[in-house]
Amino acid sequence: MNHNKQQSSDGGHDDDAALSDFLASLMDYTPTIPDELVEHFLAKTGFQSPDLRLTRLVAVATQKFIAEVASDALQQCKARQATVVRDKRDKQQKDKRLVLTMEDLSRALHEHGVNVKHQEYFADSPSIGMDSASRDE
Repeated sequence: MNHNKQQSSDGGHDDDAALSDFLASLMDYTPTIPDELVEHFLAKTGFQSPDLRLTRLVAVATQKFIAEVASDALQQCKARQATVVRDKRDKQQKDKRLVLTMEDLSRALHEHGVNVKHQEYFADSPSIGMDSASRDE
């Protein structure tokens, strides 16, 4: 029975070593989100820590969250535009650009537990507010 406890504590030691290695690697990593920005928002919430590794850990987690939301929004955009193409089979679509809308972003954020409501004055169509020369490009 002691043998099982020793294995679990060895596994815990491996986890501790892996965590220590990861935290040490954060000192050599420069995240996309600047340390100053992360520190600003942490301070705004009332959290302060002199440990730069913690600031970088929050930056990496934030970067991962933003990347996941952006990827999900892209999938929403592709699905929406594929639906539009199927609905208009007789018309040839000449513009293959993807246009991310607030609806795409809202749906992606909703999947991650963030509810976004936008004002009624936001454009519901990607071409609203653009001059005719910009639409034809």
